[in-house]
Amino acid sequence: MLIKPAIERSDMIYCALCKDAPCNSACLAMDPARALLGIWFDNQDVAAMKLPEKNACADCSAPCEKACVNSGSVPIKGLMTALYEKVKPEVEVAIPDDENRLKCDICGVPIENPFLLSSSVVASTYDMCARAFEAGWAGISFKTICSFDIHEASPRYSAIKGDNGSIIGFKNIEQLSDHSVAENMEIFRKLKENYPSKFILASIMGQDEAEWESLAKICEENGADAIELNFSCPNMQEDGLGSDIGQVPELVERFTRAAKRSTTIPVLAKLTPNVATMSPAAEAALRGGADGIAAINTIKSIVGVSPYTFASVPAVKGKSAVGGYSGNAVKPIALRFIAEIGQNPTLKGMHISGMGGIETWRDALEFILMGAGSIQITTAVMQYGYRIIDELKEGLNYYLVQMGIKSVKDVIGAGLDSVSDTTDVLERDTVLFPAFNLEKCNGCGRCVISCNDGGHQAIRFDDRKPKLDGSKCVGCHLCKIVCPNDAIEAGKKRIKKMDRP
Repeated sequence: MLIKPAIERSDMIYCALCKDAPCNSACLAMDPARALLGIWFDNQDVAAMKLPEKNACADCSAPCEKACVNSGSVPIKGLMTALYEKVKPEVEVAIPDDENRLKCDICGVPIENPFLLSSSVVASTYDMCARAFEAGWAGISFKTICSFDIHEASPRYSAIKGDNGSIIGFKNIEQLSDHSVAENMEIFRKLKENYPSKFILASIMGQDEAEWESLAKICEENGADAIELNFSCPNMQEDGLGSDIGQVPELVERFTRAAKRSTTIPVLAKLTPNVATMSPAAEAALRGGADGIAAINTIKSIVGVSPYTFASVPAVKGKSAVGGYSGNAVKPIALRFIAEIGQNPTLKGMHISGMGGIETWRDALEFILMGAGSIQITTAVMQYGYRIIDELKEGLNYYLVQMGIKSVKDVIGAGLDSVSDTTDVLERDTVLFPAFNLEKCNGCGRCVISCNDGGHQAIRFDDRKPKLDGSKCVGCHLCKIVCPNDAIEAGKKRIKKMDRP
């Protein structure tokens, strides 16, 4: 599972990942829709092992492809056959019988797996939270509770999309829960009554110390297992709230202390990424008594700048506003902040609840390796639904079994030693050349264009095949990144710069 998979998203790029998928209705032998989800969410091994023993696609006329809403665009039969012929023979271990390896905790409170919905619209009503619990999510961070009026704009979402329409980056200008405190407390009581083993993280936002204190207290009294202090929402109408607090460590400390005064359950400070470094605010939260840190919230952004552009912008009567940016595009930024907190010796022992661009189990694993003890997700759920929990749990569980790891808790922070906040630790005396797989190369020449105009003019084009000039190549691997056919790989051996051609 750690190497390049035999099948990737690009092989099914036009799959709509349908609700009640027509391909399933057309196939009597297997569940192709579930297998396609497995491929999309980087879970090919488990998808292959869940197929029937015999490959029913071999002599099939592929009615699934005819039934597909994008008929002719998704090679379902070919993908199922690839799972049988390329993936299944290579699987290393059987699908685990249980999910006990996923059990962990948030500040000592046990949870059945690391996966929670983050504070947003996806966890904002009783029905939504109940359906998420039924689907297999371990808990929710409920949409931020406040005692002031919320007035939302319409529309309030926009996105940067990939070529197939999937969301790469997502912008929102949405604010907090528009239900009253009393209504939200009724939801807490009902959730805790019907789902006593599920984790309720109560996200709150106050306007002064008294409100932070009272909201924390009432949430505990109505069933919350922990409190999350929202010091990071970038979308507030009024100044002095949300990320305005998270950017001032003194305010983080003061309001954390206020919330801790009134509650006995764990308190997490949810911090803003709209700062140069997160440690000052995290250390302030610790001084105020916080038991953990949640990070990151969305990043201040503009997507589209005027009604005359064609960008997808949430324009309200021709006007928009700076809002929060999320989605898979922000994952590298989120990981940077998680690693910063995880490596800070002053914060050692604090729980980190990580979020920011997580879609697959592999994304989640990266956060865990950087020190996150729990994972929160919103944007991927908004795009694909609560159903992704199956792929998250099965993929992570299978990885742990494959690697011989008994508990997910054993890998929390295991990757921190490999990360440096400077580039001084990197090897700089050798070059790793790219290697061209001419069997996969389609002769498009994109590598040549990029190397000529954005690199070091180290690739020439002979008979529509790329050839490397080792005397010029610096091993930057731009060519590998831009190749649309994955025909360029990293070389097998590093070469000392003095020994190069």
